[in-house]
Amino acid sequence: MSELTVLQESITSALGGSVVASTVARGELTIEVQSVDILRVTAWLRDEADFKILVDICGVDWPQREKRFDVVYHLLSLTKNVRLRVKVQVSEKEAISSVMGVYPAAGWFERETFDMYGVAFTDHNDLRRILTDYGFSGFPLRKDFPLTGYVELRYDDELKRVVYQPVQLVQEFRDFDFMSPWEGAPHILPGDEKAAMAPGATSGDPGKKP
Repeated sequence: MSELTVLQESITSALGGSVVASTVARGELTIEVQSVDILRVTAWLRDEADFKILVDICGVDWPQREKRFDVVYHLLSLTKNVRLRVKVQVSEKEAISSVMGVYPAAGWFERETFDMYGVAFTDHNDLRRILTDYGFSGFPLRKDFPLTGYVELRYDDELKRVVYQPVQLVQEFRDFDFMSPWEGAPHILPGDEKAAMAPGATSGDPGKKP
């Protein structure tokens, strides 16, 4: 029995019904726990299993799932030289308890997860955006967030301040056909018209000699 399997059995046995599932794959241990038990679970892992270090908190978006988001905690035990992944499922309207009381380093990680995915953390003393600008609309790492965003900002020399305005792109940059770059575009992209003026080029295939 491997060290990770022993640890898996020890954790699942101690935490009981708080653990929904656990797996050992690719040399890594992952446990999935109930969202209401995240404080109890993390405190036990810190105090009893010696996972003293919170490395990161991140999110994963599953738009088709009822509980849309995974909140993922990455923990490290220096004495065991083992990393542990703790996953919690939360719905779009659901908030989860902040673990700042267990791991003070969670403050900025939770703010980033809120900023990128919109997951709210209760009892966080400063839950505001951390990577995007003030007044930013939407959550950039959600799967349904548009590639172009909603607004763009620029400095207006007349107003002497930064202004927001709707994103304006030509239609060519909104169409994605996902074709292979080896096939070549069936239409001329902006800037490619110069290739049509090359010696020996045909109008149907810019840059290609007959």
